[in-house]
Amino acid sequence: MIRIAYILTPITFGGSEKVSLNFLRHVDRQRYHIQPILLTRPWEDEPYFARELRRYGYQFESVPVAVRRNDNLLRVPRVAARLFAILRNGSFHLAHTHGYFADICGLPAARLLGIPGISTCHGFISNDRNLRLYYRLDKLALRLCRRVIAVSESIKDELAADGIHGSRIEVIPNAVGNDLGEQDIMLLRMERRAALGIENDELVAGFAGRLSEEKGLRYLLEAAYGLKRKGRPLKLVIMGDGPDRGLLETMATEKGLGRDTIFAGFRENCEEWFPAFDVFILPSLTEGTPMALLEAMAKGVPVVATAVGGVPRVIRDGVNGLLVEPGNVPVLARGIERVARSESLRKRLVHEGTRTVRKDFGIDRWCRRLEREYLRACP
Repeated sequence: MIRIAYILTPITFGGSEKVSLNFLRHVDRQRYHIQPILLTRPWEDEPYFARELRRYGYQFESVPVAVRRNDNLLRVPRVAARLFAILRNGSFHLAHTHGYFADICGLPAARLLGIPGISTCHGFISNDRNLRLYYRLDKLALRLCRRVIAVSESIKDELAADGIHGSRIEVIPNAVGNDLGEQDIMLLRMERRAALGIENDELVAGFAGRLSEEKGLRYLLEAAYGLKRKGRPLKLVIMGDGPDRGLLETMATEKGLGRDTIFAGFRENCEEWFPAFDVFILPSLTEGTPMALLEAMAKGVPVVATAVGGVPRVIRDGVNGLLVEPGNVPVLARGIERVARSESLRKRLVHEGTRTVRKDFGIDRWCRRLEREYLRACP
């Protein structure tokens, strides 16, 4: 049996955490012994990710990223030393890291012990000075990997431009499962709309993800404001949490959208809320292969998404979704309006969207591809 140290930082619950849970749920556990190692914040409640691991029958190690909230000075060497000790005592054949902090701390420790490293790169968001520094260190750490998995071609191109040889990078887009039929989805739609206080005849545009600058939510609010001024109001449901939540709530109030915008916060299994939406909006400025986009398509929701990162590999404009230019409010508003006004367009996007997910982004084939990367990375 191949023993793998699976290292990540599940501080929030977003797309990369969902990717890991999908894999850990479907990996061949008769062939691969996965040991999750979670880099956690001890002053916060136990993350949802950890609770899900227990539900799947995993035992995991927890390594605190710091002793207290603002303790940054020795964070990296302390965590690296702890990971070195765990890896040295675990008889691991491979270390698999996710995210810049796991890469920076885990990959050098694995290299010193002669354990091959593999990393999954979900994307790089350099919107503040600290993150830019961490990402520069991350791309140096990734050179220690035997294999690198990029979730989109654009991420592979960025890695190659930063000196990581293309022969070591494999593009494996994310995947989703869907075991719900039409009747299940309709029942969820009625239940979730009632729970959110939404009437049956209200047009609902939804988003789910981290509420931060790179997600482009201010452009969604501007688009909703423009549609309201034209006499075409819609209800917005914004699911998730993040550093920009307060700013977005203030913006919604100032635009007169306070009564039309529901900030639903973090929801466990948020994809089960997607059937409440008439259209799913992804206004991001940067992306890999977004899980929320695939989940919305799998749940039979038409999508309007910006043409960034791996999104154009998923969406064929006008066929299984609509692609719009990032940061362009009028184009985004027109995309939403097109879907809202045309029942035939909605039906076509839903039909082709679910077909795309089943054909190209199924869990089983995706999981087997990741397992093959393990075999390629092992000596």
